[in-house]
Amino acid sequence: MSDWDEQDRRALHASHTPAAVARRLDGNTTPRSTGDAVLGGIDGCVTTLAVVAGVYGAGMSATAAFVLGCANLFADGFSMAVSNYEAVRTEHDRRARLREIEQRHIDAVPEGEREEIRQIFRGKGFEGETLERVVDVITRDREVWVETMLTEEYGLQREDRHPLRAALVTFGAFVAVGAAPLLAFLIPAITVGTRFAVSAALGAAMFFAIGMLKGTRPGETRVGAGFKTLLTGGAAASLAFAVGRGLNALMGVG
Repeated sequence: MSDWDEQDRRALHASHTPAAVARRLDGNTTPRSTGDAVLGGIDGCVTTLAVVAGVYGAGMSATAAFVLGCANLFADGFSMAVSNYEAVRTEHDRRARLREIEQRHIDAVPEGEREEIRQIFRGKGFEGETLERVVDVITRDREVWVETMLTEEYGLQREDRHPLRAALVTFGAFVAVGAAPLLAFLIPAITVGTRFAVSAALGAAMFFAIGMLKGTRPGETRVGAGFKTLLTGGAAASLAFAVGRGLNALMGVG
């Protein structure tokens, strides 16, 4: 910690007191909706911005862009929410099925299941009496035993996401963020080109904000994460614009 200043060092120690660690670990067991919100927000903004870019590229009217954007916003948002609901429910069903299997295995071959725990923790570096104490403590509590097997053998997360909550968060973020590029079409008395420019700017702002809020990888700044998300969304909108412009030229529409 030689490259840490005194303030950082004190903050780090304060965050690792027994009480602070307990609070953090307890909070980590609560289902988090950040991923659902980020997924919905990015996809919502990509959807509407791509529609607007495609319509503008095809030379269609501002009214067409707004109507198609709204229709896609709610239809795609609902579709994505349903898909996320089914995905999370599938996770729950798989976890319940594996839990039942482990319960039956413990009843039928308890020593075999104890051996699985033993080998799992031997692989983590435990040996001798320490290893046997770990095995004994875990297998003494049936619920802990089953949860350990689900986590260590099957790689399942302890966190249980709620299907309906995941769907609602996804839909809400999809509509709220995806509506931003459409606000330009509510501004009266401006040209189609200006509407598109304002829509693109609003979409870019949404992408950048989501990128900053969603978290960063090690060594990455929030600004850098914002620009990466902006580039992803911008690429989608540019592709939609190019397709619209190309089809317009090919078919002679507009």
